[in-house]
Amino acid sequence: MTLNWNPEVLEDELTKLVPLRASDFEALFEVASDPLIWEQHPAKNRYQRDVFKAFFEGALATNSSFIIWDKLTGKAIGSTRYYDFKSESSSIAIGFTFISRAYWGGPYNRATKKLLLDYAFQFVDQVFFHIGANNTRSQKAILKIGAMKVRDVDFDLAGQVLPHYEYVIHKNEYVLS
Repeated sequence: MTLNWNPEVLEDELTKLVPLRASDFEALFEVASDPLIWEQHPAKNRYQRDVFKAFFEGALATNSSFIIWDKLTGKAIGSTRYYDFKSESSSIAIGFTFISRAYWGGPYNRATKKLLLDYAFQFVDQVFFHIGANNTRSQKAILKIGAMKVRDVDFDLAGQVLPHYEYVIHKNEYVLS
């Protein structure tokens, strides 16, 4: 069976996740150009146009990335993606997520993660998240949706090895509503 990690649309009453297209660059860069979004992120300069362009092109190349739309306003509010699918361990990761600061602390991140998890758990038994060791904001957010920290991992980001934490949610323990 060939899995489709880029379904046409995932949506609920708040958010709409649509497969990322090249034409989404300007709308998404408008969100990403806020330096405060990236202050705890390992790639602190991702608000710069050339740095974000490389990130965006990488996201497009995965064919498993989404632009996140606020269904109430029709505005782009961020991006997310699936990555690192492993059939042998029945797992996939969700990450590279960022959301406009105007949407922090509300229901939008939770709604986005729920849509992604609901879809993923149709095909896999566990979903992983990798969060920078200094990104306490994202660490707290992922714990709120029921993920458990399982280990420390290092990621190579443009030749720089950076510490991250790995979190997991198991299908048989998933209760996000």
